[in-house]
Order: sequence, then C-alpha cells, then structure tokens
Amino acid sequence: MLNKYIKAAMNKAHYELLPDDGTFYGDIPGLNGVYANAGTLEACRDELEEVLGEWILLHVSRHIPLPVVDGIELNIREVA
Repeated sequence: MLNKYIKAAMNKAHYELLPDDGTFYGDIPGLNGVYANAGTLEACRDELEEVLGEWILLHVSRHIPLPVVDGIELNIREVA
C-alpha cells in the first residue's frame, strides 16, 4: 500500500527548469511541503521521492491525516 501511494504521488509530480541557476525544481501538487531542488532532473526526482517518504512518516507519527492520492488512503485508524 505504501509503495502504491508513493508511486501514485510521484506520478503527479511537476518539474521545471529554473532559469536563474539551471537547476530543477519539483513538487507534488496537493502535498504541501513536498518539494525538491537539484542539479539534474534525475537527482530532483530522487530527492523528491525521499522528501515524500519523510513527509509521510512525519504525518503518520503525528497523526496528521494524509490526503488520498488516486483513491489510495494511508490514514491509520484506531481499532478496538
């Protein structure tokens, strides 16, 4: 489930080449705070995926709801 969530989120990623310094910027719309900047597109993708993983862990550890991505829900529910 986690891998599917990450893959679905990464498929929504948006990248752009920054004209000021020639680096790549990437973010995932709808996932506030998930962004990366690197010298190559591949490095930007790798960094963005790492940031996404850390963002998910932070949300889970603090019981912050995660947005549903392509019908995939990762929110942890308490079970009696």
